[in-house]
Amino acid sequence: MGTQATVYTIVKYGDPVLERPAEPVSEFGTEELRELIESMFESMYAAKGLGLAAPQIGVSKRLAVIDTSAGQDPAARLVMINPEIVAKEGKQVGEEGCLSIPGFREDVKRALKVKLRAQNVEGEFFETEAVELLARAMQHELDHLNGVLFINHISPLKRDLIRRKIRKLAKAGEW
Repeated sequence: MGTQATVYTIVKYGDPVLERPAEPVSEFGTEELRELIESMFESMYAAKGLGLAAPQIGVSKRLAVIDTSAGQDPAARLVMINPEIVAKEGKQVGEEGCLSIPGFREDVKRALKVKLRAQNVEGEFFETEAVELLARAMQHELDHLNGVLFINHISPLKRDLIRRKIRKLAKAGEW
């Protein structure tokens, strides 16, 4: 492989790119798209994440990568372009964090099982089903593509507390 992956800086909460819906990807099979996907995986691994959406590196495109094996199993790598959830069932509550909101984790209620329809790097549509952690990761990354952060799913009280802490960190130059 001749492509050189770039490790991008993860955009933090407060950047407007995180809170607006991303644009659909319309060009497929390009070297540029392949490099972007590879760089997203590298950036995610460098930040010790399990998923990364393009807006988190400042690219407003409907593209996300997930690897619940954290780089241990190449078969676990999932690329979702222009994804949509076509079915959900069940409920799960679990702790979530976000590379764009480092240092904060909260319990979030999600569907236990999801069916996802998306496109691959060549633009071909595929469907996949997931449960538990992978289903949670898919829902979390899809939220990013819609301009929604996990803190939008927690109580207003907890959300305000996190926002206040972030404002303090920002004032101190630590955000």
